[in-house]
Amino acid sequence: MNGPDQTASSVASPCRKICQLGNEDTCLWCLRTLDEIARWTQMSDREKMQVWERVGDSIE
Repeated sequence: MNGPDQTASSVASPCRKICQLGNEDTCLWCLRTLDEIARWTQMSDREKMQVWERVGDSIE
């Protein structure tokens, strides 16, 4: 799995710099919801890791 790159204070985004929303307002490339994309910079590291746990294996 290509997991998140972590530093002491932040978790990297799974963004692939190719945004394309599907029918469910979910990016077809990074699998985050529109809400997760919009809130990413305000999310805690714990919230970001929860997103990674959900999308991580699917975006290899």
